[in-house]
Amino acid sequence: MDRRLEKILLSVQKPARYTGGEYGAVVKSREQVDTRYAFCFPDTYEIGMSNLGMRILYGVINGMDGVWCERVFAPWGDMEEAMRREGLPLYGLESGDPIAGFDIIGFSLGYEMAYSNVLNMLDLAGIPLRSADRPELTPLVVAGGTCCYDPEPLAPFIDLFVLGEGEEVTPEYICLYRQARDEGWTKEEFLRAAAKIEGIYVPAFYEPVYKEDGTLAEMRVREGSGAPETVRKRIVEDFDHSYFPVKTIIPSTEIVHDRVMLELFRGCIRGCRFCQAGYTYRPVRNRDPKLLAEYGKAACEDSGYQEMTLSSLSSTDYPCLLELCDDLLDYCAPRDIGLSLPSLRADTFSMNLMERLQRVRKGGLTFAPEAGTQRLRDAINKNLREEDLLQSCRTAFSGGWNGVKLYFMLGLPTETDDDVRGIADLARKVYFAWKECTPNKARGVRITVSTSWFVPKAHTAFQWEAQITREEYQRRVDLLRDELKRDKSITYNWHDPETSWLEAVFSRGDRRLADVLEHAWRHGAKMDAWSEYFDLRRWTDALEACGLDGDFYAHRERPRDEVFPWCRVDTMVTPAFLWRERERCYESQTTPDCRTKCSGCGANRLLKGGVCDG
Repeated sequence: MDRRLEKILLSVQKPARYTGGEYGAVVKSREQVDTRYAFCFPDTYEIGMSNLGMRILYGVINGMDGVWCERVFAPWGDMEEAMRREGLPLYGLESGDPIAGFDIIGFSLGYEMAYSNVLNMLDLAGIPLRSADRPELTPLVVAGGTCCYDPEPLAPFIDLFVLGEGEEVTPEYICLYRQARDEGWTKEEFLRAAAKIEGIYVPAFYEPVYKEDGTLAEMRVREGSGAPETVRKRIVEDFDHSYFPVKTIIPSTEIVHDRVMLELFRGCIRGCRFCQAGYTYRPVRNRDPKLLAEYGKAACEDSGYQEMTLSSLSSTDYPCLLELCDDLLDYCAPRDIGLSLPSLRADTFSMNLMERLQRVRKGGLTFAPEAGTQRLRDAINKNLREEDLLQSCRTAFSGGWNGVKLYFMLGLPTETDDDVRGIADLARKVYFAWKECTPNKARGVRITVSTSWFVPKAHTAFQWEAQITREEYQRRVDLLRDELKRDKSITYNWHDPETSWLEAVFSRGDRRLADVLEHAWRHGAKMDAWSEYFDLRRWTDALEACGLDGDFYAHRERPRDEVFPWCRVDTMVTPAFLWRERERCYESQTTPDCRTKCSGCGANRLLKGGVCDG
């Protein structure tokens, strides 16, 4: 270990974040590898190590002969300060080597508020921020993750973006990089070849052209680049044969989700109109229940974990859920291993499921009605009836549960004050369901209502919508708080509006925001997902300095024919389908889920047989 690091670790919080050496970490001989990959997660160790996608790609990349993938996390402020003071560059956890000497620097982007950490980590590594200032092939800076469906705000900093799922495309571009390096290609030659790989977006080959009003006239393909008109996302079609991290790293300090995670399926059958993941992860692909059970048991045996989570966008929509639960519980119950389902649909929570979950210790129950009235739930295509939610709560309360969390959004398209008051009314109905059904009133009940501020996202039916203003959001929070303050058994929490506004700015932003990002970072922006560090004034000052208005991105409704910054990104869910869904919102019309009737979104074109697992 570097002596500078030894000195630093004595003075920082949670030094185990920075030492590596965990059980299951992959350590290879420097002499036996020719390509080194720094897998960078732009948040703390506790957040990054809880990310299943990072665990999957870590295993995929390290499974390649001659390639060594190491983890890199954003240091907390005390560690960063000490590193800069001691001249210690950002390093890989497995080897302790500075990542500036690695071949590929890869970032996982799941949240817009982590963008400032991307710049901070590059700077800590001693790597120039902008792609144009890195003329050589090495190091290659890449990014993937859900935020890349609008890659433009980060475009000047990234050499190539991976759109969609990374298990298959990542080895492809790594192999191409190795060929380019060994044969002496220029960076331009490599990028031209990489742009031909399905799922690779090379931002240098697309040039935004703006109108006088600040909107896009076009995203012009650079002449002679050979780049495609649109870049189609990648998916793993054969989910049963895709990599699953049975053997994984066991963290040496507490993390957010410290458990075995089983991914049941990808995609979602529901089509909630606000949900980017629900559209961009289509089509639905299920994993075989017998395979899942084998993975879960083997992962527990290898890790010693005492908790297992069944993960997906909507776990109770997995068609073999009861069969899988029975298989896993036969293993979990005698070993006192908890089994949890964090993504429950209120209309599919049944007595059969409850009886199975009760065989091992009970966790909390969380439902997400999203809206307080049936009219608004229909408008956003939640496809959830109030009676279904209340019946699920009765089922749970009669089975001994005495707490439930309810998640809603404020500011959804067409929302009125009656819809806001409807949240309080629904929460009270849940309380009365508890009084009606609980076998033990003496224990009391804990009902938590949480609201977030609706953020319009690219590639959704609401990508044309305006976010309500901060003042209006706060008014609706105050209205709901007043409605709930007399209900002592109901706790109300609401999300900070400042970060949600900035998220809205970047979630549909264009390439001009890169200057804003760099300006804010140079004036201290980092760790913006954390209240201890976030300062909205830095960002408003940066927007002003760059001659941009954040409300132009957040609070402006778009016409149907506006050219979007992400227009070269193809999720295979067609814009015509999304617009049709938006129109149905304003008519409060629902669209059936994919199992009931195919809605013709277009995502099935990604499958060879053209039929989803929905």
